[in-house]
Amino acid sequence: MLDLLRNDPTAFVLLVAALVVALSMHEFAHALAADLQGDRMPRAMGRLTLNPARHLDPLGSLMLLLVGFGWAKPVEFRPQALRSRRFGAALVALAGPLMNLLLAFIASLLWVALDTPLSGTNGLFFTYFISLNVFLAVFNLMPLPPLDGSRLLTIFLPPRHQRIIYFLDQYGFLILLGLVFFGSLALILPLRDSVTEFIVRLAGA
Repeated sequence: MLDLLRNDPTAFVLLVAALVVALSMHEFAHALAADLQGDRMPRAMGRLTLNPARHLDPLGSLMLLLVGFGWAKPVEFRPQALRSRRFGAALVALAGPLMNLLLAFIASLLWVALDTPLSGTNGLFFTYFISLNVFLAVFNLMPLPPLDGSRLLTIFLPPRHQRIIYFLDQYGFLILLGLVFFGSLALILPLRDSVTEFIVRLAGA
C-alpha cells in the first residue's frame, strides 16, 4: 500500500476510505447481531456504533499500511448470553461477512444507477469498495480461527469430529499466518472475482 501512496496518492486515499468503511461496518454487524440476540456486552463496550474509531485497531491498521494485511478490533460477546445457544455464535460470526456482501451489492446498485465510468475517481472508489468487501466476506468465511468461518464448524461438524475444532483453536492462527506470508491467500482471488461478478450482474450491470 505504501507503493500505491508514492505512485498514486488519490488511489491510496480511496483505498483507505474503502477499507475503513468495510472493516468498521463488518465489526458493527457483529455487535448488532449479538445485541439483537440479547447480549449487551458489545453495547456496553461501545461497539454498537458506526464510528470507525471504535472498531479500528491501531496495530492492525498500521500493518495494513506496511504489509497489506491487518485487522480490526474483534467484537467481544458472550455466547452463553445469546438466545440461541447452538446457533447464536454462528449468527454473530456470519453477520460480518453478510454485511460486507450487502455493502458490495448496495455499492453495485449505486454504480449502475449513477452510470459511473470506471476510469474516473468515483469509478475507482466503487471498484475498490466492491472488491474489498467481497474479499473480506470470502476471507473471513475461511474455517480458521480467529476468522468468522471457524464458528460455523461448531454447527456443521458432527460431535465425533469436534477434535478438529480443538486442533484449529490451537494452530489455526499459525496456519493463517503461513497462508498470508507465503502468498497462498491468492488462491481465494478467483472465488472473490466470481462472487464480485455475480453481485455486479445481480445489481444490473
